[in-house]
Amino acid sequence: MASDWKIRLGLIASFVLICLIWGSTFMAIRIGVQDLPPWLMAGTRFLLAGGLLAAVAFLAGQRPGTRSDWVTATVMAILMVAVGNGFVTWAEQWVPSNKAALLITTGAMWITLFGAIGAKGHRITLRIGTGLVVGFSGAIMMLAPENGLDTGYLWAQIVILISSVGWAIGTTYRRNVRVSTGPLMFAAMQMGLGGLLLTVVGLLNGEWGQWQWTLPGTLAWLYLTIFGSCIAYAFYVWLIDRTTPARLGATAYIVPAIATVMGWLFLGEALEGIQFIGVFVIILGVVLVTAPASRRRGRAAETAIDDDGMKRP
Repeated sequence: MASDWKIRLGLIASFVLICLIWGSTFMAIRIGVQDLPPWLMAGTRFLLAGGLLAAVAFLAGQRPGTRSDWVTATVMAILMVAVGNGFVTWAEQWVPSNKAALLITTGAMWITLFGAIGAKGHRITLRIGTGLVVGFSGAIMMLAPENGLDTGYLWAQIVILISSVGWAIGTTYRRNVRVSTGPLMFAAMQMGLGGLLLTVVGLLNGEWGQWQWTLPGTLAWLYLTIFGSCIAYAFYVWLIDRTTPARLGATAYIVPAIATVMGWLFLGEALEGIQFIGVFVIILGVVLVTAPASRRRGRAAETAIDDDGMKRP
């Protein structure tokens, strides 16, 4: 009985830690890009995180896998690290961290939509279909300009939505392939390859001369590398095998809520007018998409929707 309580306490602590860290990464990115060039900041972050995870995985007995595993890791690095994370880092030069986090929430809905495609696709029920429509409506409301039409700012928000699509495609792709590499080593391969790609983009974009070793930027970069990529992801991997996908899916609306509060408290960010309403519309849509319909059908629903769309290593 005592061991059951220890396991339950560990699950709760891991869940809280993941939500707090990933909720704070949007604020850290926003702080970092004020002083550091976006592509190099994201690229070097993932290169270092990939190296650290690879070392831990190696000590745990995990080794890089087959050529097929490297192909899979490369595809996921492009879609989930370069597009899914790199695009967000670039866009947060203009987009407040709270709005970026809320727009990223649409990833849960894209994953559900793409998951219905193909022979192994799951059925989209009336509840899930309603959630998709509601969630995308909220995303449109979030794009409403606050102080007149700002084309650059609008495009930055659209880039964040594109990053969610890339993340969802990568997640759907991962479901349909098998890998022989251990989870931590495979994550290290994915981060390393994605980080290398982003670093090359930054160098080709002339960002090397723009790097400034300011205290806020350096601390944000280190926090994203160690906590956002390494620690939170390691806990997430541990949690995957110890709880239900539906419970993990709750991060899809807890993380942006934490990001919104942190942006308000520490960065003075706020949402106005129709955008504030859009927050609740998006969250309602994600709840409809990710929550099991009933206790009887909960297991089937969890099997159909087993990713939360907010898994940002």
